[in-house]
Amino acid sequence: MAVNRVPVLKRCRSLDLEPGFLGYDKKSKRTLKRNTRKISEYGQQLREKQKAKFIYGVLEKPFRNYYDKADRMKGMTGENLMTMLESRLDSVVYRMGFARTRREARQVVGHKHILVNGQSISIPSYLIKAGDVIEVRAKSKTMQGFKDIAEATAARLTPEWVDVDKENMKGTISALPKRDQIDVPVDEMQIVELYSK
Repeated sequence: MAVNRVPVLKRCRSLDLEPGFLGYDKKSKRTLKRNTRKISEYGQQLREKQKAKFIYGVLEKPFRNYYDKADRMKGMTGENLMTMLESRLDSVVYRMGFARTRREARQVVGHKHILVNGQSISIPSYLIKAGDVIEVRAKSKTMQGFKDIAEATAARLTPEWVDVDKENMKGTISALPKRDQIDVPVDEMQIVELYSK
């Protein structure tokens, strides 16, 4: 399985992205020295795609598969794509506050700490549906690591499409997120233009 080992702050600098969207409080003190040359239209589209892939931790082939699936669905392709990326299990676990960062959410899911509708799911790319109940496994709730996570994420706001009981580490998906409920700085229309060439 391929793993993205790029240093987070370095990649955030190159994509002109705030580390907060990945759950990191740190900020890089370095500034990126770029030539003042104007980025081409293709360059801008590629950057938007790279931003989306980096934020959600998706590699090229699965990202292309998400795009193809979003294209076949009813409605606007870009909005469908963002909804699908946001409804991945690792992303939902991060949004519920069961992990400090998106990478940690992926690890938490991979180590079988999360139950979806009472069943253990260890696939970070598992797509959740409206009405799904997501909770931390009973045995894992007592672990010190999860107590630390609960403390660190206590002040984090949860999106309105998720009902979370932080004390019991359990949440319900009331509805799939719409584009205006997703606070990710990605212009999905540029991704659609890039892939539709």
